Amino acid sequence: MNILLIGGGGREHALAWKLAQSPLCAKLFAAPGNPGIGEHAELVSLDVTTHAAVVQFCAAQQIGLVVVGPEAPLVDGLADSLRAAGIPTFGPGKAAAQLEGSKGFTKDLCERAGIPTGAYVRVTSEADGLAALANFTIPVVIKADGLAAGKGVTVAMTRDEAEKAIRDIFAGRFGEAGAEAVIEEFLEGEEASFFALTDGTSIVPFGSAQDHKRLGDGDTGPNTGGMGAYSPARVLTPSLEAEAMERIIARTVRTLATEGMPYSGVLFLGLMLTPTGPQLIEYNCRFGDPECQVMLMRLESDLVELLLACAKERLAEVAPPRFSPDTALTVVMASQGYPDTPKKGGRIKGIAAAESAGAKVFHAGTALGADGTLTANGGRVLNVTARGGSVREAQTLAYAAVAALDFPDGFCRSDIGWREVEREARG
Repeated sequence: MNILLIGGGGREHALAWKLAQSPLCAKLFAAPGNPGIGEHAELVSLDVTTHAAVVQFCAAQQIGLVVVGPEAPLVDGLADSLRAAGIPTFGPGKAAAQLEGSKGFTKDLCERAGIPTGAYVRVTSEADGLAALANFTIPVVIKADGLAAGKGVTVAMTRDEAEKAIRDIFAGRFGEAGAEAVIEEFLEGEEASFFALTDGTSIVPFGSAQDHKRLGDGDTGPNTGGMGAYSPARVLTPSLEAEAMERIIARTVRTLATEGMPYSGVLFLGLMLTPTGPQLIEYNCRFGDPECQVMLMRLESDLVELLLACAKERLAEVAPPRFSPDTALTVVMASQGYPDTPKKGGRIKGIAAAESAGAKVFHAGTALGADGTLTANGGRVLNVTARGGSVREAQTLAYAAVAALDFPDGFCRSDIGWREVEREARG
C-alpha cells in the first residue's frame, strides 16, 4: 500500500526508516520530510493545516494509511478529517488529542477517572496563579496549558522562580499555549516514559524509555525538548508497567470512550515512579522525540502492520509488538544557542563516517543548501542512535559516532544514559 507520513523531525525520520522496511509498504510519501527522510520517502509539499488538500492528495495517490507524527496536526483535528474521508489514519482525533493539547483537560480527566497524578489547580490569569501558588509547597511545577514545543514547563525550586514562571506564561512567552496554566504538586521519584498502542478498545504496551530533558550534563540547565534517551527503561519493571497499564492507560481509554472521545493511536505517558507507585506527569498523543528513535531501533515487529491495525480497529487480531532485548541509546546533537536562539545554517559533514562507527543518524532539524550541502535548520539537529547488548555498549557506540561527525556549530550532552550505566555497574 501507499503510505503518507506527516512531519519532518527526528521522530519522523525514525518512523520513515521503519515504515519503509515493511513489505506492506509499496511507496512512502512524507510531508514535509527532511533530507534524511528523503532517503526513504518521496517528499511532498502539503499544507497540513488545509485538511482538504491532504485528503485530496491521499485520494490522488491511493494512500492506504496516514501516519501523523507531530502533535499539532492531531490537536488541529487532521485525523478526524482523514477518517471522515474514509482514509485509515494512525493518530487520535481532535477531542481525544486534548490529552496533549491541554494540561488542564488531562488533569481533570485523571480526577474523574481516578488516575494517580499530582494535586493541581487550573488558573486563567496571573493574579489567580500567584494567589493559588500559596497553597503549594516548593518545589512546585508550573505548566502552560497548551502546546509549547516541550518548553512550557518549569520545575520551580524557589517561590521567586515559580512566580516568574507564572508571569512569563501570562505575559505571552508561550503564545496561545499560555492562555491558561496549571500549577501542580512536585512529585518525588525517577521519571520514565511508557508507551501503549490502542485502537480505542484493545490496548498493547509498546515499550519504555528514559529521556534527558535538561540541557546540561548531570541534568542541569533549562528544560528542552529532549537531549537524548535510551530504551528500555529498566527502572520501569514489569510489575510497574502492569500497574501503569491498569491504573492509568486502561482507565484513560475507557473513560474517553465512555465520554464519546474514543482514542486511537499511541499513548505516551510521562511517569513519576514514586514510593506509592507510578503517577502520571503528562500525556502525549504521539511517539516521543527522541524516545521514538530508540524504541524503533529495538522494534522487531512490522510497524506498518501494527499502525494499520490501530487505524482499522483490529489491534486484537495482530501479534503484540516484539522488541530486541538490546539497549538502544540516542544522543541529540543540537545547534549552539539551543533552546533559546539556535544558530541555523551550520554545515554538517561526516554522517557516513558516524554510521560506519555503528550508529544510525536520524535527521531532526536539517536542510540542504543550494549546493547540496547539509546544514542545520533547527534547534535539535541530529539524533545519533546506537544499539548494544548493554547500556554502556550502546552509549560507547553512540558517542564514537558523535566523534566522527563534523558539525562545528553542534553540541551535545556527554552523559546520556548515566543513571542506567551506574545501575549496570552496580549489578
